[in-house]
Amino acid sequence: MYDDTCRFLAEHFSADFASWLLGEPITLTEIQPSELSLDPIRADALILLESAESVLHLEFQTLPKDDIPFRMLDYRVRMYRKDPTKPMRQVVLYLKQTTSERVYQTNFSIECTHHEFEVIRIWEQPASMFLQYPGLIPFAVLGQSADAEETLRQAAQRLDQLSDPTTKANLMAASGILAGLKLDDEIVNRIVRRDIMQESSVYRSIFAEGEQKKQREIATNLLRAGLDINLIASSTGLSIEEVQQLQQQINTSQN
Repeated sequence: MYDDTCRFLAEHFSADFASWLLGEPITLTEIQPSELSLDPIRADALILLESAESVLHLEFQTLPKDDIPFRMLDYRVRMYRKDPTKPMRQVVLYLKQTTSERVYQTNFSIECTHHEFEVIRIWEQPASMFLQYPGLIPFAVLGQSADAEETLRQAAQRLDQLSDPTTKANLMAASGILAGLKLDDEIVNRIVRRDIMQESSVYRSIFAEGEQKKQREIATNLLRAGLDINLIASSTGLSIEEVQQLQQQINTSQN
């Protein structure tokens, strides 16, 4: 849910991310991960944005994972294969404060290979900076401030002033979702207007996707228990083809 929200923000407000990270409000277009390799590529928390001059690679992470440094090298090499002339800036953005030392790791090294990338710990960034750009406002509550609840209140007030109702709804929904990483639901629901959130396309799509994921997990468990495919399809709302695909995935993992 948090990864999807961050991807949405980076895709639809790329100029705001460029202003923050590149120092100029250039519009960036998205590179589909499939363009970088014929091999499968894990893209849940990844977004690649390209201008005529450079590429911005963002990795949003709630908490650190062991494979992040290698993934940064992997994507850099893939991009070099696509266009060896274009520079690439790589940034891992950690959303939730942690004491793990991994959030300070900015390189990957094996034998004679050494690769470096940038890391931004959102909780160390001034919340006031995020409030300057509409597309970054949802991150403000996760930033450095004396009072996260008050920061969320300021963010909601700024968003309420936006004239475009679709933009307002989407950013309000993103703010409410990301605020859940730091504040109790009761506080978030009191500050962020639920009626506007529910009008948001990003809110609906993220929660619809979550529901589909839940149904696929149920179907997978039922397949492992040996239930009939037709019965599973009717019970979960998935199509027979979707259930059959899950069965193939189970069979592949067992081989």
